[in-house]
Amino acid sequence: MSVDFPAWAALAGDSPTSRTEWAALVRAWGEPHRRYHDLAHLAAVLGIVEQLADAASDPDAVRLAAWYHDVVYDPTRNDNEAVSAGRARAGLRGLVPDERIAEVERLVLLTAGHAVEPGDANGAVLCDADLAVLASPPEAYAAYASAVREEYGHVPDEQFTAGRIAVLEQLLALPRLYRLPAVAGTWEPRARANLAAEISLLRARAASGPATPPPAAG
Repeated sequence: MSVDFPAWAALAGDSPTSRTEWAALVRAWGEPHRRYHDLAHLAAVLGIVEQLADAASDPDAVRLAAWYHDVVYDPTRNDNEAVSAGRARAGLRGLVPDERIAEVERLVLLTAGHAVEPGDANGAVLCDADLAVLASPPEAYAAYASAVREEYGHVPDEQFTAGRIAVLEQLLALPRLYRLPAVAGTWEPRARANLAAEISLLRARAASGPATPPPAAG
């Protein structure tokens, strides 16, 4: 999926303010410390949202939420989703209706834990798209996990291992990783197998000591 200006303008219009906001978003997603949560991830999530858009009640709100869901990504802090939601609220002011801004903000916040309530069609589309990487073939999943480790290069191995295991176990504890029937039947078993395999690889390196904030899952 394209992350160029026409794709953005279809959601937020073509105005000087919109062009400035798009440029700021692309610049943020292109920060050099990103190894997984980068422009390629944004494009991938947007592409999957497009495939699943018919299931959403407000597809454009979901598309906008995808643009903002990791726009702030600092591996040294644990409130990136909250700050990203605030960034969406500020950046979209005057570009889209207030009701849509509120929905975008809600959706971005939802990606912190991916705990989608029954009947939340927009949340299901965004969270399923964000977690799609977990259902990748093993080689692609390993590349994803390696890229996340690079983003946390400042964290010692023992602390990273404990934090990563914690977030993977949190995901496995969800009743369902995916909500949409169109993908759940195929993605769910594949993702759970990938998560279990990574936990098995990491568990031997798990340390006793306090863990850092869990690395992001999606």
